[in-house]
Amino acid sequence: MTKRLSLILLLGGAALALGACATLQRGPVGNAAVPQPAKAVDLDRYVGLWYEIGRYENGFERGCEGVTARYARREDGLVSVVNSCRQGGPDGPEKVSEGRAKVVAGSDGAKLKVSFFGPFFVGDYWVLDRADDYSWSIVGEPSGRYLWLLSRTAEPSPEMRRVMLDRARDLGYDLDLVRPTRHAG
Repeated sequence: MTKRLSLILLLGGAALALGACATLQRGPVGNAAVPQPAKAVDLDRYVGLWYEIGRYENGFERGCEGVTARYARREDGLVSVVNSCRQGGPDGPEKVSEGRAKVVAGSDGAKLKVSFFGPFFVGDYWVLDRADDYSWSIVGEPSGRYLWLLSRTAEPSPEMRRVMLDRARDLGYDLDLVRPTRHAG
């Protein structure tokens, strides 16, 4: 009976792992040569609430609008990450994901390792560029498949949007792949 139970648990675990992989679908490469971050990041200035203004579509945000990310320092030296989105539209039901991040040593605070699924899946989070006043940031990772344009306000000015998009283009990103994020009015 023990061998049978072990086999059932192994198959169940494999099915869960395959299901998790399917939800983490990789999109097209929008930047084949992702640059290193342009500036150091002062984590004390970076923490707080960010609104997603645009992104490369990905499996874990499919159907999401009204996307926000809240970062906070933890007593253990890590950073708490709380991502939320509204399913189906800016006023849809809220979905929340909680994770944690660790600053990569030697990165001047611009690179983090983020985990939402325990120690089994750790992703790169690179602050590729940011405004000097921390009013916007451009976040990516080494594969060039993910990109996020973030702002401290849900509706940045047209000028700020243009600056973020121009800078993302200058960093090598294909802007045709950027999906604008809608927020409740």
